[in-house]
Amino acid sequence: MKKHTYLVMGLLGFAALLTSCGNGNQGKGSSGALNSSNAEKVYVAPGEHDEFYAFMSGGYSGNLTVYGLPSGRMFKEIPVFSQFPTSGYGYSEETKPMLNTSHGFVPWDDSHHPDISQTNGELDGRWIFINGNNTPRIARISLSTFETEEIIEVPNSAGNHSSSFVTENTEYVVAGTRFSVPIPQRDMPINQYKGNFQGSLSFISVDPEHGHMDIKFQIIMPGFNYDLSHPGRGKSHGWFFFTTYNTEEASTLQEVNSSQNDKDFIAAINWKKVEEYVNNGGGTKMPANYAHNVYDESTHTATTTMKKEVVTVNPLDVPGAVFFLPTPKSPHGCDVDPTGQYIIGNGKLSADLTIHSFDNMIAAIEGKKFDGEAYGIPILKFEDVLAGTVKSGGLGPLHTEFDGEGNAYTTFFISSEVVKWKLGTWEVIDRKPTYYSVGHLMIPGGNSRKPFGKYVVALNKITKDRYLPVGPEMEHSAQIYDISGDKMELLYDFPTHGEPHYAAGIPAELLAPKSKKFYKLADNKHPYATLGAADSKVVREGKEVHIYMSTIRSHFTPDNIEGVKVGDKVYFHITNQEQDFDVPHGFAVIGANNSELLIMPGQTKTLVWEPKQVGVWPFYCTDFCSALHQEMQGYVRVSPANSNIELSWSLGD
Repeated sequence: MKKHTYLVMGLLGFAALLTSCGNGNQGKGSSGALNSSNAEKVYVAPGEHDEFYAFMSGGYSGNLTVYGLPSGRMFKEIPVFSQFPTSGYGYSEETKPMLNTSHGFVPWDDSHHPDISQTNGELDGRWIFINGNNTPRIARISLSTFETEEIIEVPNSAGNHSSSFVTENTEYVVAGTRFSVPIPQRDMPINQYKGNFQGSLSFISVDPEHGHMDIKFQIIMPGFNYDLSHPGRGKSHGWFFFTTYNTEEASTLQEVNSSQNDKDFIAAINWKKVEEYVNNGGGTKMPANYAHNVYDESTHTATTTMKKEVVTVNPLDVPGAVFFLPTPKSPHGCDVDPTGQYIIGNGKLSADLTIHSFDNMIAAIEGKKFDGEAYGIPILKFEDVLAGTVKSGGLGPLHTEFDGEGNAYTTFFISSEVVKWKLGTWEVIDRKPTYYSVGHLMIPGGNSRKPFGKYVVALNKITKDRYLPVGPEMEHSAQIYDISGDKMELLYDFPTHGEPHYAAGIPAELLAPKSKKFYKLADNKHPYATLGAADSKVVREGKEVHIYMSTIRSHFTPDNIEGVKVGDKVYFHITNQEQDFDVPHGFAVIGANNSELLIMPGQTKTLVWEPKQVGVWPFYCTDFCSALHQEMQGYVRVSPANSNIELSWSLGD
């Protein structure tokens, strides 16, 4: 009996030990491992699909990456502002115009803040917008084709950072300059910054049917740094809010000189009032020079239009349109809760969070409770607009998202944590560490009236020891937390490409059913399309040679071409005649000084090749498409420049 008792106690002790190993948080080994319950929450079985799409900015990659949640699997990198040799974006003749600017062809940018189009403040899944920070641009990406359809350059701007956030019916996508500059640009001493440099806040209208963008107006603001922004929604629809720092207007050693003031501002913009003013003929047409690049899905070709003026608005000409809300200290994130009542200023040099009330703001405006002005713009009294303060105990608050259940989640960069707190009571409910130095965070729909508060994703700036080392730099790391209960629960780490500054999430059920499978050949209006093999041909126009080529599993038509000469400029216009989902064809030719092409079913793309050497040069399909993929190849004969060999082409001869 005694032996039996000892055996039972031993088994219970062993079971307790196993349980503690599975759920404990002691030591690096256990904290870095998923217990079985957490693993089940992020596991997506083979052949099954994720619950959410997550679109993450690529930062210095210039692009946008697509992940699934909760699995963290990366599905696609969408080229936006950077050349992308994987598909030929920015290399093909059709897509080169997408990267045109007033500064010439710019093949890179720093992409930051994606935002999904909305209707009535809820995600509608038509488009996603993202900003180029370095050469100020806003891009619109189709969420049917997952391809960039439009890029508009933003004049009078520099460091296009407080962008690209949409109003609650996607009337506008809004872009604010981080760096104030002389407007218009001119040669002047940098140390004369104060009072001479200005910022601009651009309201870019979005056509409700096609999504086409146009700069409706720019508000010319004092020379502060406009860091981040978000729209009003619900009761505050019609307003937009921007954090500012460097209200000192320093131009050098800004880490010291732009951090002197105890409070900077959130700029509150009544864009409805400014819109009415402009619609009635207000504003000044200022000469400008900026590129507007539009991709036509029917011709599979982009074109560039250079615009020559923009409407600017002096806020002093529209009384009651612009106000400053004092906010401690060097605020970074500017976030608005789903009701539109609370405006959160995440002061990165403050341990506390400042929450302003929209109702208090309106009452202060109506009661003229001002505390002076800045360049003629009224400053509202801090105490009269304040709703409350979150005494978090964290360090370096940056960004806040919402779960739709009355809770907010804020990242703290210095103390590396996500803090959950209650709207209205400002009580801290929970906090969880991140690994390491978290920047932005994302809840699907967290920047809308209807968040989907199941997960929060922390976008961390430093990875260190979370993955196997791969040299001096690691990919950035994202961490997904379950927020469906009272307490947050870390589920999973996954690496992210580039440097995600922000992300936007949406339920898969809103996007997946309308994802385009292929382009219909009957709708292909490309001027060099080869809609059938019989249409293939080769045409010489002086030194230019145009090859009308078709491709289908598993051959090119034509696949033997002669009569090309050294010094010719050869255009391969290739049409993929497949009409099936996920059957692209690739094309590459030896010696091309650009990239391959990846041509979607039903699509036409063009690669330019300038042969410099006599010989017989192969081309081939770069994307494995069939059992006879290796046989999918051809040859171009290149003769001396003075050759009199006539053009000829064939297939199977």
